[in-house]
Amino acid sequence: MLHKSIEDALNKQIRIEAESSQVYLSMACWAEIHGFEGIARFMYLQSDEERMHMLKLIKYVNERGGHAQITDLKMPKTTFTAFQEMFEELYKHELFVSQSINELVHITFESKDYATHNFLQWYVAEQIEEEAQAKNILDKINMIGDDKGGLYLFDRDILQITAKNTADKQA
Repeated sequence: MLHKSIEDALNKQIRIEAESSQVYLSMACWAEIHGFEGIARFMYLQSDEERMHMLKLIKYVNERGGHAQITDLKMPKTTFTAFQEMFEELYKHELFVSQSINELVHITFESKDYATHNFLQWYVAEQIEEEAQAKNILDKINMIGDDKGGLYLFDRDILQITAKNTADKQA
């Protein structure tokens, strides 16, 4: 049985994961209308992944005797001045999610809820990957600068990243 403080903290994380999905979805829409097919596809897949993170938390809360709460969400930003700004926002958002997961892990450790602590280790590892990927993409974008040819190649490259990530997840 989940302690009420753990249940509340997990429900907060459920909302954060749902908002993360919305952030990626909004970015996908922006990229798509600006002709960035690869970036849009990447963002749509990331949105789906964040939703799966949320669903995993929901199932855990409910299976442990708690009640997962579905709440209203903060509207994500819908326009960007450039794709570089979009990826900078994405990286900051991933840092925020990592901080939230770390706080949640700390709460479970202090509460001696080792089952939830163990469950959250998957999220810790996932956030390490998410941050590294966002940072890597942002570094590439910063190298491109204003080079339109580089942007075109980057959009094609991110299609390859998306295809690889999809294949890895299915394996």
